[in-house]
Amino acid sequence: MELYRHNGKMRVEQNRFGEVEYLTFPYLTRTGMVRHLFSTRVGGVSKGIYSTMNLSYTRGDEKEAVDENFRRIAETLGCKTDDIVCSDQTHTVNLRVVSREDGGKGIIRPRDYTDIDGLLTDEPGIVLATFYADCVPLYFVDTGRRAVALAHSGWRGTVSRMGRCVVGKMREVYGTDPKDIVAVIGPSICQECYEVSEDVAEAFAGEFRKKGQADELLVSKGNGKYQLDLWRANEIVLTEAGIPAQQIQVTDLCTCHNSEYLFSHRASQGKRGNLGAFLGLLS
Repeated sequence: MELYRHNGKMRVEQNRFGEVEYLTFPYLTRTGMVRHLFSTRVGGVSKGIYSTMNLSYTRGDEKEAVDENFRRIAETLGCKTDDIVCSDQTHTVNLRVVSREDGGKGIIRPRDYTDIDGLLTDEPGIVLATFYADCVPLYFVDTGRRAVALAHSGWRGTVSRMGRCVVGKMREVYGTDPKDIVAVIGPSICQECYEVSEDVAEAFAGEFRKKGQADELLVSKGNGKYQLDLWRANEIVLTEAGIPAQQIQVTDLCTCHNSEYLFSHRASQGKRGNLGAFLGLLS
């Protein structure tokens, strides 16, 4: 399927494994350290508004269908479902360091944690998983200390600087130098599609106060409505956290513009499943 892109630069690769269609990011692949993917709607067994690769147990889909979808994703990644550790997203900036003991949580085992929007590990074989339908996936690979992180950043996470929280946690736990991090801002809603209210705009204007930043991020549409650029906001957060600009890649792929291929909450008016971001260290 031809994807709608904003600047014509293909920063994502479309792949197929059996029936599963998925996306990878050459920028991460080139590290030689990780396995990763971002799911599409194609290649699962869910039906109706969840068709077909829905990765949410909480939106009304049949459990057996979601189980099979996760099994197919695991097979695509070259792992098992008990190697995957899932977030419990509630638009926080809470992070959890995970290990082999957490394998399978959120799929075949119950999670013993709540309110976790970002996951970190330095253990090979564990695959981190976070979930999306317009919000921003943030991928982090520490090429020096060999650690990875994956975080969900909607507008609340972005204005609370989720990216800075992740970098700080990686520094605390692994001794990460931000200059060693390679980061990808994954498929999510673009500024053209993302209209927000005045209170959200004011929150961003208050947080991003450096000269010209608010003008970059917000376009007034009148009547208290604004178009918000989450891609650029997260890019600013990551660079100000110390990651070199040349080591940050914005995927430039809008979920809303590509809603037949990627789940979009905005495009579907909430009648949808979830996409998944996955990232793990190779052995």
